[in-house]
Amino acid sequence: MNQYETVFIVTPVLSEEQMKEAVKKFQEYLKDNGAEIVHEEHWGMRKLAYPIQKKSTGFYHLIEFKAEGSLIAELEVAMKRDERIIRFLTVKLDKHAVAYSEKKRRKSKEAAKETAEA
Repeated sequence: MNQYETVFIVTPVLSEEQMKEAVKKFQEYLKDNGAEIVHEEHWGMRKLAYPIQKKSTGFYHLIEFKAEGSLIAELEVAMKRDERIIRFLTVKLDKHAVAYSEKKRRKSKEAAKETAEA
């Protein structure tokens, strides 16, 4: 099993609830097809570098997961077919990228813990 990271942008015309529903659809898609979700981040509404489908903002979401390589093509087809997703990118993480993301998560947890204690 390889480790992958998918970042996708959900169209900004959706309500918060509809956006969460779109994200949940792909979480369940991954789980139903044997993937193990390692980490998730919701980056919120962000300005796009250039307009996509006449939209200048979008909801960004990152999912880091372990899966077989054959699942990636199926996931990307499902994202292309979903009109709520305006862009996506999936990358395979090598051992250095995996170590870096784990280190980054540890640091953010420690920072959150220190903030909570203060």
